[in-house]
Amino acid sequence: MIGSGLSNQTGAAIGSHAFPVIGPVGVVAVRQYVAAAVLLAVGRPRLRGFTWWQWRPVVGLAVVFGTMNLSLYSAIDRIGLGLAVTLEFLGPLCIALIGSRRRVDACCALVAAAAVVTLMRPRPSADYLGMGLGLLAAVCWASYILLNRTVGRRVPGAQGSAAAAGISALMFLPVGIAVAVHRPPTVSAVAYAIVAGVLSSAVPYLADLFTLRRVPAQAFGLFMSVNPVLAALVGRVGLGQHLGWAEWISVAAIVAANALSILTRRG
Repeated sequence: MIGSGLSNQTGAAIGSHAFPVIGPVGVVAVRQYVAAAVLLAVGRPRLRGFTWWQWRPVVGLAVVFGTMNLSLYSAIDRIGLGLAVTLEFLGPLCIALIGSRRRVDACCALVAAAAVVTLMRPRPSADYLGMGLGLLAAVCWASYILLNRTVGRRVPGAQGSAAAAGISALMFLPVGIAVAVHRPPTVSAVAYAIVAGVLSSAVPYLADLFTLRRVPAQAFGLFMSVNPVLAALVGRVGLGQHLGWAEWISVAAIVAANALSILTRRG
């Protein structure tokens, strides 16, 4: 779980080094290609056997998958890795809290909301577009979770996720060509993007696949809440992105809200 989290955030940090050359769009395009190659090899979907009832959530998952990565990487480009991942993490946190009638979850929701207000407070250096992109990534991640559940029920094994990754890669194919024409990539930029795809897509997917066979879902969910902290640390060490005390407190509050919600559940 530690390796998966660090790999994901390190991949995003490495991919950001290619932003000046091919931009976040170019990096995401390459990441989608890498993800498709890995998932198609693992899932081996039998596309001809899919029915329209199965295709609908798969196509929706493909669109959400691409939009989630594009909005996240665009947010990283504008507000830094730590804040972008923290805002994106609100997606799964909301899924966990919505519909609950427990008082502790209501308190967790209030803590998370207060943290978001603190992060988005008016100040001269605030980049509201970047924050908005981070929140869009959160909405996409929440949608990704819900669609993944539907795909998992309708399509056997990893075939649905693999098919969605393949469709997403096809959607980004003209995008990648356009980026290559208008912003000719350097060898180093392409290498950064490929490494980002491997570390942020291939390694976490395979690591999580094996981890979930050995670790209870509750423990896995609890560790997932540490990702914003890992992102902030990787951003500080690897990219020199420093957060202020208010930002660190907000990150800690969102992580604590998720951890408390998970630890107080029964069963």
